[in-house]
Amino acid sequence: MQLDSFHNCRLNLKYILYNNVFGDKIWLGIDDTDSTKGGCTTHIAQTIIKKFIDEEYIIIGYPRLVRLNPNIQWKTRGNGAVSIQIGKRGNKQKKIGKIGGIDLLSTYELTQDIEKSDYKIIKSIVRETIEKDARIDDENTNPGFVILDKKPDVDFYKKTVREIVSIDETKSLLKSLYADFKGYKNCRGIIGATAAISWSPLEDRTYELISYRQSKKWGTKREVDYKSVIKMDKCCKTTFDNYDYENKHNRIAPNSPCPILYGIRGEDVNELYKALDIVESEPVESWMIFETNQGTDDHLEQKKIEDIQPFQSVIVNGSIVKNPNTIEGGHVIFSIKDQSSTIDCAAYEPTKRFRNIIRNLCVGDIVEVYGSVRHHPLTVNIEKIKVNQLTKILQKIGNPVCPSCEKHMKSIGRNQGYKCKKCSVKSDKPQLKKKQRLIDLGFYEVPVCARRHLSKPLKRMST
Repeated sequence: MQLDSFHNCRLNLKYILYNNVFGDKIWLGIDDTDSTKGGCTTHIAQTIIKKFIDEEYIIIGYPRLVRLNPNIQWKTRGNGAVSIQIGKRGNKQKKIGKIGGIDLLSTYELTQDIEKSDYKIIKSIVRETIEKDARIDDENTNPGFVILDKKPDVDFYKKTVREIVSIDETKSLLKSLYADFKGYKNCRGIIGATAAISWSPLEDRTYELISYRQSKKWGTKREVDYKSVIKMDKCCKTTFDNYDYENKHNRIAPNSPCPILYGIRGEDVNELYKALDIVESEPVESWMIFETNQGTDDHLEQKKIEDIQPFQSVIVNGSIVKNPNTIEGGHVIFSIKDQSSTIDCAAYEPTKRFRNIIRNLCVGDIVEVYGSVRHHPLTVNIEKIKVNQLTKILQKIGNPVCPSCEKHMKSIGRNQGYKCKKCSVKSDKPQLKKKQRLIDLGFYEVPVCARRHLSKPLKRMST
């Protein structure tokens, strides 16, 4: 049965190729071409796009950078895949980047169908570029590309950003869509490649302008002036996660030996152009704007504690039942409980002074925790937290006063109450006052230096 199904898929794909039914556009997805030692999937996408344009094809809209489940243990760095929509001839072109002084243009108005000969050229460019530029020699790099004339349902993207998807599950979907795809080594890259095509930014989207270094600079220290980054951050209000003022961290420049010089994220494409002019750096070899799911919280799902599973990212409501405690390594742990169960929540050391906010919580407070789930022990790694209710804390300010002689009573003994020596009046209630809490209601988030690509910053939220 499986062989017959696969054979039918091959026949259907052959029918598509040789009967010229692609229409005016096709989708390309690529993933897992980089490694911790270098490389970059967006840079390979840029190289492919430049070759497409040289062959007189056109990019439709913006290329897409789609971040997937941040908890996957075999991810390279940011777990990002790329998809590109390709057409042939188009009107009303707009600038989406620049390579070697030449503008890269895209369109939404297509004027010609893609033919069999075009498809062969497109696939050849993709295959040859990946096989030349991807870090296939790295044991943890498993590239893949997918070519489709029809988008998979968005539910596939939702699953890949929130759960774990298997290679077999992905292959089955691709065959049902008559896709042309190739996975290298263990083929894991086809998962992200398919998800990147599947993404539909209906509810929220952002953009990122990514600039690239001259190849001779790859692996060397980046030169990106932090003062100009601060200026850009203050001038371009719809950009986000540019600079961590508290920790003096230039967030737009990565630390890895990849080709990226810097990336500026924002909501308004026009401000990204402005930001590019403000940032001062070493020479920019090229740049491109990507449409992305970064800063959208797409990875999060509202969950009851009893339903939380490892590798998910969740929003969970509960009351604190165990006070924050600092453990070895400087991590701060507390426990919350809802009607179904109890779970630990953690502010890990890289979140810096955010841990001091967490330390000010106490038993009885009601909170909403946003974060990813660690496997063992099952723990929510906090990305942000909303304090919904603060419990009242009473502190002793003195022994009770005798109602007869108005003098302070003396303690009888530990947990035995108080007694007036003169009048023999007893009481078990000391003088108390409400303790001032060092935390207010509302949202708190980890610093920019510790923020994940998918986490929606508070400046993008109606808090």
